[in-house]
Amino acid sequence: MADYDHSAIDEVLQGRVRLAIVAFLAGAREACVDFTTIRDATKTTDGNASVHLRKLEEAGYVAMEKRFVGRKPQTTYTLTEKGRQALLDYVNHLEALLPATTGRPG
Repeated sequence: MADYDHSAIDEVLQGRVRLAIVAFLAGAREACVDFTTIRDATKTTDGNASVHLRKLEEAGYVAMEKRFVGRKPQTTYTLTEKGRQALLDYVNHLEALLPATTGRPG
């Protein structure tokens, strides 16, 4: 029987924006992705992206680096191994909740 206990679901990844950010970083071509790219990809505002990235950072799911490029500040984010594993666990948990199918009539 599937574990339908709601406490088994990762609360950090349950948020739509946080899930979108982690999924985007997991599939990104570059290891480090700048804030603007993440914000644009997830179609959110600066403030909203910032709050969710901070929560992901506090959970250890993303790592943040601040630096200057020329004279302009740049913040980049990287999905950590802990974050990648959390995403895989989240997906596996959701898949376990679905009934097994042997094929669907077409």
